[in-house]
Amino acid sequence: MSARIAVVGAGLIGLRHIAAIAAASGAKLACVIDPAEAARGVAVAQGVPWFADLAVMPEGLADGVVLATPNGLHVAGGLACVARCLPVLVEKPIATDVAQARMLVEAGEVAGVAVLVGHHRRHNPLIAQAKTMIDAGRIGAIVSVQAQFWLVKPDDYFDVAWRREPGAGPVFVNLIHDVDLLRHLVGEVVAVQARVASHRGHVVEDTCVATLEFANGALGTVNVSDTIPAPWSWELTSGENPAYPPTDQACYLIGGTKGALELPRLRLWQHEGHRSWWEPITASTYPRGQGDPLILQMEHFAQVIAGAEAPVVSAREGMLTLAVIEAILASASQGVRVELA
Repeated sequence: MSARIAVVGAGLIGLRHIAAIAAASGAKLACVIDPAEAARGVAVAQGVPWFADLAVMPEGLADGVVLATPNGLHVAGGLACVARCLPVLVEKPIATDVAQARMLVEAGEVAGVAVLVGHHRRHNPLIAQAKTMIDAGRIGAIVSVQAQFWLVKPDDYFDVAWRREPGAGPVFVNLIHDVDLLRHLVGEVVAVQARVASHRGHVVEDTCVATLEFANGALGTVNVSDTIPAPWSWELTSGENPAYPPTDQACYLIGGTKGALELPRLRLWQHEGHRSWWEPITASTYPRGQGDPLILQMEHFAQVIAGAEAPVVSAREGMLTLAVIEAILASASQGVRVELA
């Protein structure tokens, strides 16, 4: 029996979730919820009911909910779902700040209602392969990591006013995905130090460089800018979203005592014999599984609704990722190193 999933928010990401539900095994669209008149047309095209607000969705119509609303509405929508005992997949970020996120985390845990966060990249088969390789000790103990997000968003992207305001820059919108993957692959971040800049003259940043200190002793850097024409970003290297023209470059480098791993190419660098800069170094590229992460995430959500799986990215996980982003922005504004609790 397929899980009936309501989608709240019929914007760009909401439409992608609707498409993912149509393609996912074990899921079907229950309804579309969005006050915009265009959303009514989406519902009609999908052959499902339309509602202007989650509060008026009839009881029993849906088994779970996807929240693809603006960031500031995530917590209120999530709490409404928890109150109705409906498992909910909240688009990232889980909230606009950690204090708000904690309210939703604790509400879901107390009620025993699954709350997931849409860090869909964890569902990418190449990340699963990288995680397996790292956990198996293929690169040894992790020493350092580099993550890069350089691309250019066109000028007309900023014709929408909120994209020029605090909270809409690449730290909150884009880096949060990279930080979530680094937490997943490397470990918990315990301290950060960061600087931001705006070369477009907007209030919000367009560039950020941050250092990360991990609980396991590894160090890392993240270098983020959405104003540089460049090929080094997850969007342009992973092939995950066909909307972006793919390149053959890397955006993450994870170095350990036995080797270094390039992502998303899954290329492992190691010395052939004795571990020495005098010895030849070779690269082996490992195969990745196939599958659209958004579809795989939706299939997983259907299994969570059925009680067959535990969330891969729980609300608490989403909150911990958000805490790193909050610390990066705090460090940049205060000019100090920030430790995470």
